[in-house]
Amino acid sequence: MTKPSEQDRAPTPPQETAPGAVDTVDSYVAPHVEVLFDAETIAARNRELVEQIVAAKPSKLVVIAVLKGSFVFAADLIRAMHAAGLAPEVEFITLSSYRDARVSSGQVAVLRDIDSDVRGRDVLLVDDILESGRTLAFAKDLLAARGARRVMVCVLLEKPHKRAVQIDADFVGFKCPDYFVVGYGMDVSHAYRQLPFIGYIPDLEG
Repeated sequence: MTKPSEQDRAPTPPQETAPGAVDTVDSYVAPHVEVLFDAETIAARNRELVEQIVAAKPSKLVVIAVLKGSFVFAADLIRAMHAAGLAPEVEFITLSSYRDARVSSGQVAVLRDIDSDVRGRDVLLVDDILESGRTLAFAKDLLAARGARRVMVCVLLEKPHKRAVQIDADFVGFKCPDYFVVGYGMDVSHAYRQLPFIGYIPDLEG
């Protein structure tokens, strides 16, 4: 799958609509976004994930959010951790195997690194989707090589049949159909990140 170009992307992000309906902003008709997981379902699942993370008894925990797609998920997860009594340090890393495409190039680049020393600490990598696994496998190996005591992986979505390398997430929000998903921080060419649910655009699916 290939991401639409800047010229092709929707100039105005859509709002949620009823099935079969369309949104109109001025004279522009925004694509319909089909909901896969609504906001209430996501919030409930986040609380369950945090229960699992607490049960793993992390030590000197550093949460590392893989930007950009995980930023909403990571923020909600961290707040739920606080409510559960955890006080992790929070870091951010930007990795890319996509750039301006919707299909992974297979080569991972570090665009922004973390500042913290992870030696002897438990690390929780938080990402939006585990698909090919290349990006998360790269990040996990990188942090292990820097001396992390344990590197755990938490993903919002998993596409289990798309794996290109051997890696399993320790904590998984939802199994996801093979759609290019948007919303809840995830985008098509920087649009749709603000949607409170996870969905897909039928018009983009071949």
